[in-house]
Amino acid sequence: MGDSKEGGAESPPLGAAAREGLSLLSQGESEEPSAQGSALFLGGNEVKSRAVVKYSSAPPRTAFARLEEKTDLKLPPANWLRESAKLGPAGTTILGNSKKSKPFSSFGMAYDFIDSVGNDVDVVSDSENIKKLLKIPYSKSHVSMAVHRIGRTLLLDELDIQELFMRSSQTGDWTWLKEFYQRLIDQKWQRKKKSKEHWYQKAILSKFLYYSINGDGAAQPVPAAAEQQESSSSDQTNDSDGASWPAPFEMPSSVSEDPSASSQGSEPLEPSYIVGHVASAPKEQNLTTLFNDGENSQGLKNDFVRNILWTFEDIHMLVGSNMPIFGGGRYPAVSLRLRDNNKPINVLTGIDYWLDNLICNVPELVMCFHVNGIVQKYEMIKTEEIPNLENSNFSTKVIKDIAQNILSFLKSNCTKEGHTYWLFKASGSDIVKLYDLTTLCEETEDKYQNPFTMPVAILLYKVACNMMMKKNQNKKHYGTIRTLLLNCVKLLDKSRHPQIIASANYMLSELFQLDEPKKEESSESPLNENSDESYSEEEEEMPDSDENGSYSTSSDPSDDNKAVAIIKSVGELSVPEKYKSIHQIRPSCTFPVCHDTEERCRLVLSYVLEGLKSVDSSIKKESDLPAADPNTPIPLKYEDESTRGGPEGLEKQMALFLDKMGSLQKGNYSSQSGMIPGSWQHKMKLQLILKSSKAYYVLSDAAMSLQKYGRALRYIKLALQSHDTYCCLCTNMLSEVLLFLSQYLTLCGDIQLMLAQNANNRAAHLEEFNYQTKEDQEILHSLHRESSCQGFAWATDLSTDLESQLSVSCKCYEAANEILQFSDLKSQNPEHYVQVLKRMGNIRNEIGVFYMNQAAALQSERVVSKSVSTAEQQLWKKSFSCFEKGIHNFESIDDATNAALLLCNTGRLMRICAQAHCGAGDEFKREFSPEEGLYYNKAVDYYLRALRSLGTRDIHPAVWDSVNWELSTTYFTMATLQQDYAPLSRKAQEQIEKEVSEAMMKSLKHCDVDSVSARQPLCQYRAATIHHRLASMYHSCLRNQVGDEHLRKQHRVLADLHYSKAVKLFQLLRDAPCELLRVQLERVAFAEFQMTSQNSNVGKLKTLSGALDIMVRTKHAFQLIRKELVEEFDQPKSDESTPAADSSPSLNREEVVKLLSIFESRLSFLLLQSIKLLSSTKKKSSNNTEDDVVLKTNKQIYSQLLRATANKNAALLERIDVLVHLLDQLARGGSGGVQ
Repeated sequence: MGDSKEGGAESPPLGAAAREGLSLLSQGESEEPSAQGSALFLGGNEVKSRAVVKYSSAPPRTAFARLEEKTDLKLPPANWLRESAKLGPAGTTILGNSKKSKPFSSFGMAYDFIDSVGNDVDVVSDSENIKKLLKIPYSKSHVSMAVHRIGRTLLLDELDIQELFMRSSQTGDWTWLKEFYQRLIDQKWQRKKKSKEHWYQKAILSKFLYYSINGDGAAQPVPAAAEQQESSSSDQTNDSDGASWPAPFEMPSSVSEDPSASSQGSEPLEPSYIVGHVASAPKEQNLTTLFNDGENSQGLKNDFVRNILWTFEDIHMLVGSNMPIFGGGRYPAVSLRLRDNNKPINVLTGIDYWLDNLICNVPELVMCFHVNGIVQKYEMIKTEEIPNLENSNFSTKVIKDIAQNILSFLKSNCTKEGHTYWLFKASGSDIVKLYDLTTLCEETEDKYQNPFTMPVAILLYKVACNMMMKKNQNKKHYGTIRTLLLNCVKLLDKSRHPQIIASANYMLSELFQLDEPKKEESSESPLNENSDESYSEEEEEMPDSDENGSYSTSSDPSDDNKAVAIIKSVGELSVPEKYKSIHQIRPSCTFPVCHDTEERCRLVLSYVLEGLKSVDSSIKKESDLPAADPNTPIPLKYEDESTRGGPEGLEKQMALFLDKMGSLQKGNYSSQSGMIPGSWQHKMKLQLILKSSKAYYVLSDAAMSLQKYGRALRYIKLALQSHDTYCCLCTNMLSEVLLFLSQYLTLCGDIQLMLAQNANNRAAHLEEFNYQTKEDQEILHSLHRESSCQGFAWATDLSTDLESQLSVSCKCYEAANEILQFSDLKSQNPEHYVQVLKRMGNIRNEIGVFYMNQAAALQSERVVSKSVSTAEQQLWKKSFSCFEKGIHNFESIDDATNAALLLCNTGRLMRICAQAHCGAGDEFKREFSPEEGLYYNKAVDYYLRALRSLGTRDIHPAVWDSVNWELSTTYFTMATLQQDYAPLSRKAQEQIEKEVSEAMMKSLKHCDVDSVSARQPLCQYRAATIHHRLASMYHSCLRNQVGDEHLRKQHRVLADLHYSKAVKLFQLLRDAPCELLRVQLERVAFAEFQMTSQNSNVGKLKTLSGALDIMVRTKHAFQLIRKELVEEFDQPKSDESTPAADSSPSLNREEVVKLLSIFESRLSFLLLQSIKLLSSTKKKSSNNTEDDVVLKTNKQIYSQLLRATANKNAALLERIDVLVHLLDQLARGGSGGVQ
């Protein structure tokens, strides 16, 4: 399309040419002046302007050659239209042979300076568009611009309606806008041809510029030949793309804004800051690149010679400019203009020249005047003098007000991100209207007809990418990023742009922090979309003109309701602060607050699902792929033949699993859908699947903490199925992903263990396990496109068998541990490794206890058989093996406490083995067997190992006390059995007594009676019982022993000592009156036995007195018994529903009756003996009054005792009351008192 719109009468052809892409500019162009910016004071009105060159691709600046007077510009110079290092391909651009700046020029700049978009900059646009807007009140020419909002930034682009309609007549696009436009104006549009004068002026300008750089040698080019060569070659390489200058692909997305930085164009590229540049973006990026080289034709390149950050008053603009700038000699920077001497400069031209110089920070303007192509003179004007030129007077203050009003108007009304707004003013009209084309487009059949949709969506995406990459501050921008991505997804057609939609959804899922270790995932998905809606070839941009006679000034008021906003008169724009921006930037960009983990994970999964759908829709369906209905639930429960055999089948499953894990290290790849490894679908699906597995893992962990174990198992099953699919697709397994798998299996082991321990709620757990949401079904459906998801079926089955659940839990931990061995994960993640080993030790303890309890149950059922069954022995072996492995696990991580507990349990197992070997035959013939002794000694060894493992009580007092108690119990049990079932057939009595004594003393040593604790009464009772048993043993030895008087004396002393200690300890206990009574009776019997060997009456009386004294001291025991009997008697009265007192285990009535009868008989016997001895002594010496009192008292008590015992019907309580009364009398009588 060679023709282009004609320049206006007020604006000379030179202005048009300057906007075509010509440029001579040095690398460091005007950066020094821009350091200070420039403040202009014109006519008392201050206008602040500051320009910083962000990028320049122009060759080094050269001085212009001043042409001699009478030079004929109609004659072509020798170098005309040839490639030049100074002009580049600009000469051809002058004649319109090359493409003009694209209609998406602001997007090209926005992509290159992505850091500024949405935050720092108010406007991004071509300088021509800026000038056109600021000249609206002065010009009658039409205005047609597309406006897009990204955050606080507005992107402005020329919207060539005529070009669109020519296109629509060929392609059928934009018909809806054509119809709307024809309703908007009364007549049909017509395209006006360019005049011969237009082409004549362009040719003269082109020749003038070539003359100016190649004159008579008055001004030599500044750069060296090599630099010219380099610049020329770079221009040639880019010429094929149709760009006037090389696009700035080699620049970081955010160049330092330090004005003192020189040669910004040559800064080295840092890949970490590049977000998807068009041609040279590296493929290894954290986030996705967007274009490949084939898409440059879409017009998404930055085609400007220089990009300038222009601050005009308080407005920050990123402006693209192609104005040629000359310099050298006396002038550091000037703009060169060609003027027809017969045509005076008007206001529009003056504003044009002034704004160009302000934007590029050029201090002076050089004008060359000609008449019919013959050079007449040169004139130099300072930039600040331009507003005061004759015929071109204008107020800079008014221009400032216009700028502020237009920006406020646009910001207040262009409020929706992603929407395309159309700012339109008909030629000759004073009314400016703003339409929302996106809303108008959505009312048509195809809402994707808008050609701006794709560039806008990509820009939203790129801004979000850029913000995501700023790790140090991105969290505070998460709401903004989310809004950008949601708007991006909303704009795109899922069927046409699956890659961007998948990538955007993945980034949306990444915004939500899951409770897991974060890592940087590489997610490459370079955009590879062809946008059919984009322009294929564009013409030159039109200069401001009043000669566009095709536009009518009349408008239909009935269609005004379609406009978003209207400026009723362009004159309003000159009124200071007429329009104020009140719109809040992104009112809805607050990040959603997720009140709980499940809500957050569900949001993540919803985005993952959308991403997976986009990826799957872009993969060609294989003919052999089963077409699953996403509405039909995929059954979650899988059963393999090998898993039904319990723990044995698990071994096979584990072997297969570990073999598979080994193969992953080599990078095996298998996909059922036929995805190509390395394709964007493959990379994106990997990332989405990994994200879904993490989300399900977090959900499972949350359900676990809520004790919803069925739900937790369902989620961890989905996490492992996701991971299994990831393994099938992955060509190179990352160590971090293996670590995730280890964590998943660890949690799965935890869940299986908790299910085993909560078997009573199995039905509820099963119901939760089998429930499935539609979202989960669809994600699983996507997974099944790639894999069978069976890799972890052995770990996630909900079994009803306790042993199977414990075994599965153990295998999960073992698998997690095996994975840590594959690479250096063990040393990289010591905390996780320790946790896995702790869990392995714990589950082995659980299984060991399970088998031990089973063995104990079998033992209790075995009544008749004397021999130990094979089943019991197998259970012992299994239990022992588990304990041993668990002990090894804990010892390997120096967990002394848990190792001690497992050693303690092993000791308990040994005791169960010992109990199983005790004889089950006749109790009278039974003896303590060698097997019992062997196992009890083994138990002792394990308890001692446990104590050694702990070292001191300070490490863990509770465990230390527990082990000590168990050890004491083992010694006590062993001694008791040896004492009660003495192995006399194998050992001598003395040896047995010695062994019993040693074991009892060891038991006593480990029985802590002094420490105040819940176990203290038990320890006291145990110690009292030991002393009682030892006293009884020595008492028995004394009775049966003949001969060695020294040994007899030793036994007598020991018996007396242990009886005393037993009594003291029993007296401390409130719940052992019977034991206290029995010990006291044994002491009385011991005294009686001693009395039989005494010959003198004095000795016998002394012994009898001691025995009666023991009897008196039993009063405490009787009082305790009486108290309990009274409580039992009162209890049924107070509460009829409580069981009878006789059923109370606290007091054995039969034993009390038995002991009471013995006590009565022994007291009767002692009193009788005392009366006899005292009577015989009285006959021999009648002067002892004390003995008389005792005799009298004893006779009275004996008499009362005989009467009381004669009454066979007396109640137990009455008998005790009588005895207590008699003991009181005896205590007083024995001390000399008379009743």
